[in-house]
Amino acid sequence: MINDRMVNYQYHDRGMCERPFRADICVPSMQPTATVPLHQLPDEQWGVVADVPVPQDAQEQSVVLRLLELGFVPGERVRVVARAEPGRDPLAVRVGNTTFALRRTEARLVLVTPLLP
Repeated sequence: MINDRMVNYQYHDRGMCERPFRADICVPSMQPTATVPLHQLPDEQWGVVADVPVPQDAQEQSVVLRLLELGFVPGERVRVVARAEPGRDPLAVRVGNTTFALRRTEARLVLVTPLLP
């Protein structure tokens, strides 16, 4: 049975489902906020990759290419799972169903839109 609270749900990966047939594959839709670098996303908060701008520096361009190949593409959901202490470097970042360790310098190249419940 579908009720009013089930109308605007999203799949865990991406996309909308107007009439979910399984409640476990849908989460409540979330409202986007301003874009921030990935390393500034609070722990355990979901975000959506907004952009991975290509810098002028050749070395950073190769890092951006690697990030894109790993799946940090616009529209993909991400979250910071953990941060190392004491310098908070590296970050454990979940993109899709995979967790990666990124340095803060790499994570700052990915712009995300935090999702608020």
